Amino acid sequence: MKYICIHGHFYQPPRENPWLGDVEIQESALPWHDWNERVAAECYAPNRAARILGDGGKIVKIMSNYERMSFNFGPTLLSWMERHDPETYQAILDADRRGQVRYAGHGPAIAQVYNHMIMPLASKRDKITQVLWGIQDFTRRFGRFPEGMWLPETAVDIETLEVMAGEGILFTILAPHQVQAWRRIGAMWEYPLEKTLDTSRVYKCELPSGRSIALFFYNGSLAHEIAFGTLLSNGEAFAQKLVNSIASRGEGALAHIATDGETFGHHHKYGDMALAWCLHRFEKNDEVRLTVYGEYLKKFPPQWEVKIQENTSWSCVHGVERW
Repeated sequence: MKYICIHGHFYQPPRENPWLGDVEIQESALPWHDWNERVAAECYAPNRAARILGDGGKIVKIMSNYERMSFNFGPTLLSWMERHDPETYQAILDADRRGQVRYAGHGPAIAQVYNHMIMPLASKRDKITQVLWGIQDFTRRFGRFPEGMWLPETAVDIETLEVMAGEGILFTILAPHQVQAWRRIGAMWEYPLEKTLDTSRVYKCELPSGRSIALFFYNGSLAHEIAFGTLLSNGEAFAQKLVNSIASRGEGALAHIATDGETFGHHHKYGDMALAWCLHRFEKNDEVRLTVYGEYLKKFPPQWEVKIQENTSWSCVHGVERW
């Protein structure tokens, strides 16, 4: 059996006027009141009830993408949603609970550090605060401790991983170019100039404190095609690309991508429907099955380890210099 995991990072910057405590009218978002409302209508709400069309364009199924994918929501976005779109907010919490049944007790939701802070640029004290606040916010909302945690822009350094591991976080997700070296545990180190990182497995990162944390490196080329290409114009093509990416891999291989959650409906109109088609197809497949990172990590503990390239991110070719 092989596995598929699609992760969506859902986030909006805090738009509240600090004097009023609420978001003012944003004309650029018309006909909606503001950009939070617009993105919620185009993405967050549709993904809780995504349509699958059959012959003649008739709806044959409506399903929650959140229940089947891996996702994280920024705490400040959930705070806004709790007040202004309570139905979608509750649907997200319910999807995590149902997902735990689907994925052997491992929920689809993972935490995020509290603010969208570039963690390598923060002091250790601020890193601890961000991780603890992110954990506490997640626990209050979802009613469980998070297994994983999303790093804004996947920006990473060793100190951040130390803080996360020290607070009980089991894993995070990085871009493939953020690796410095990898090896089967106990073997010789391999480097990017010599080989290409195999993103179809989970890796262990040993930390100076003696702790460790698991790292998943998403399929970079496929994620780029989803976010910036036309792959979401066809759900079947999307599904086939995922399958093809691990066709040459052995049993237990994981095809997974991470991208902005807003890709599915806001950046790409009807992207929520392409995602739903893709997820639904894998629900009825005997050769691959859907999973989430926590479940996969439990089934397949790391046999390989990595060294990370510190002060790097998924969106800046210069590391973290853009910030």
